[in-house]
Amino acid sequence: MKLIYFHGFGSSAASGTIRTLREKLPDFEVIAPDIPVDPAEALPFLRELCEKEQPNVVVGTSMGGMYAQQMFGFNRICVNPAFFMSKTSKVLKVGTFEFFKPRLDGQKEFTITEEIIAHFAEMEARQFDGVTPSDSERVWGMFGINDTLVNCEEAFFQHYHNIIHFSGGHRLDDITINEILIPLIHLMA
Repeated sequence: MKLIYFHGFGSSAASGTIRTLREKLPDFEVIAPDIPVDPAEALPFLRELCEKEQPNVVVGTSMGGMYAQQMFGFNRICVNPAFFMSKTSKVLKVGTFEFFKPRLDGQKEFTITEEIIAHFAEMEARQFDGVTPSDSERVWGMFGINDTLVNCEEAFFQHYHNIIHFSGGHRLDDITINEILIPLIHLMA
C-alpha cells in the first residue's frame, strides 16, 4: 500500500504528521515530498509524482489539502483544505520567511513574491475544473470545528459530499490522526 502526503504552507516533508503516519501505518509506504513554493511548479510536480507512484490514497493538510483535491483520479483526503490562499490566507504575503522545519534539500527560508501570489490566484480559479461525478466520490474532507485559520467547507461541499468534522483546530493532533485519519485511510485504501 502507498500513501502520498502533501504538507501545508511553510511546512516540509519533515513535519511531525508525516512521522506519525509512518509510525501508525507500517503497512504503507508513506511518500512525503517537499512541495515547491510556487504553485506553477508545485501542481505539475505533484501530479507527476502521483502518476509515477500510483498511491492508494493522497492526504493533504491545509495548502496540501488544496493540492490533494486536484489529484483527480486518485482517492484523496483533504484536511482543512485552504482553497483560496491568495484571497483569505493570513500567511500568503510578500516577503521572506522561515520554513517550520528544514526541507530535504536543506533550505530553511522561502520567498513569496507578487508573481507567486498571482500564480495561486490563477490556479485557485481553475482548481475544481476536473471534478466529475464519479471522481467526487473518491474525496473526503476533514474539517476541524475549532479551525480559526481556514474555513473552506462550503466550497468543498459544492463539489464533494463526504465530510467528517473533528473537534480540533487547523493542525492535526495525535488524537485526530489516530481516531479519524488513520481509519479513513484504511477505508479508502
